[in-house]
Amino acid sequence: MATKQDLFQFAIDALERTGWRVERIPGIGKSSVRRIVKGSEKKAVSIRTSQDTWIAFPRNRADNGWGTLADVDYVVAASVDDRENPQFAQVHMIDGEEMRGRFDRAYAARKKAGHSLQQGRGIWLSLYREEEENPVNLVGAGAGFTNPPIARVPLKNERVDSSEPPAEIKSGGPSAVALNSNMPHVAEDIRLSIPEAKRLLAISFGVNEGDIKITISS
Repeated sequence: MATKQDLFQFAIDALERTGWRVERIPGIGKSSVRRIVKGSEKKAVSIRTSQDTWIAFPRNRADNGWGTLADVDYVVAASVDDRENPQFAQVHMIDGEEMRGRFDRAYAARKKAGHSLQQGRGIWLSLYREEEENPVNLVGAGAGFTNPPIARVPLKNERVDSSEPPAEIKSGGPSAVALNSNMPHVAEDIRLSIPEAKRLLAISFGVNEGDIKITISS
């Protein structure tokens, strides 16, 4: 299993192998942010990891920009290549302006569609789905395609699973959302934990996890 810590280290290693020195930035409390240095060149990067090929950044509480993403020159995304059967970890170095543009498009599209968007909560984008207007959650997707990986690391264990006990998800009335095979990157035969199901449903429908209610019946 590729843990978040593994993926973060893969990102650090990939940057170093491509000639960057990676440093912490004094006074920055954001654990994902690093300074990278190559000769006289200095850049700020946000390292994002993903065990399901989607990454997120939060909208700031003033609703006029992005937390963390607003302040970096690059996003370094370290993700498994496939959620269900990962073979490699892939590290992408994505220009900050491009990524801000993608998240701006995603936010505007979801807001126009009437989705509940709470400031300070993450907006999720797929690295490896083509950008499309329908479904709306694919607006802004595809950064992993336009930015080929700077490193690919073979994974010993192929499966990325939740550590939570599995539970079958069923529709339970007007306040519940049914989990089905049309949801992006969720296979029909996968058993999920409640927290993971809520997270994936929130990604699929562009809403906050707190807006998802799941009822289980037998």
